[in-house]
Amino acid sequence: MRSPHSILLIGAALLWAASHVHAATPQAKLAYQQARDAAGANYKSARAQCNSVTGNPRDLCIAEAEAARVRTEEEARAKYEDTLDAYTRARMRIADANYDRDKTRCAALTGNDKDVCKEQAKATLIAAQADAKADQKTIEARNEARQDKLAAAYKVAIEKCDAFAGAAKDQCVSAAKTEFAR
Repeated sequence: MRSPHSILLIGAALLWAASHVHAATPQAKLAYQQARDAAGANYKSARAQCNSVTGNPRDLCIAEAEAARVRTEEEARAKYEDTLDAYTRARMRIADANYDRDKTRCAALTGNDKDVCKEQAKATLIAAQADAKADQKTIEARNEARQDKLAAAYKVAIEKCDAFAGAAKDQCVSAAKTEFAR
């Protein structure tokens, strides 16, 4: 049986912990709201600057502003919710926004450079998503993440080979297969 002093100490510790959790909640919510407001204001300002350019540079400017807004909002939300799922969800949404930005960047290119750019953007997305999933800390998730990243990198390497013809292309493909054990 526990002594009365240890029961009082445990009770005091529990009360202290509970009071600190409740005291932090309004502050955390306020910080989250302020971060969202700042993200919105920064987005409007960046978006207004995009109006001074035209064509793909304008589209890229808008995509960069959007990606920055998403990053700020998602990081704030994850910090506010403070759960592994919230952080994973934030990383996935940030990866999607960055992918949209990268696709817009690729739109200005032509030919094989455009194809390689698009494959690289997709590989970056897959890697970011895989890393977010791997945070779930299961061996299966980590293995799946590693395999997804390797498959995406292999596709990029093969796409780069399309810039060559004949024996040079065959050699490039062979090197990629060797590098990625395919």
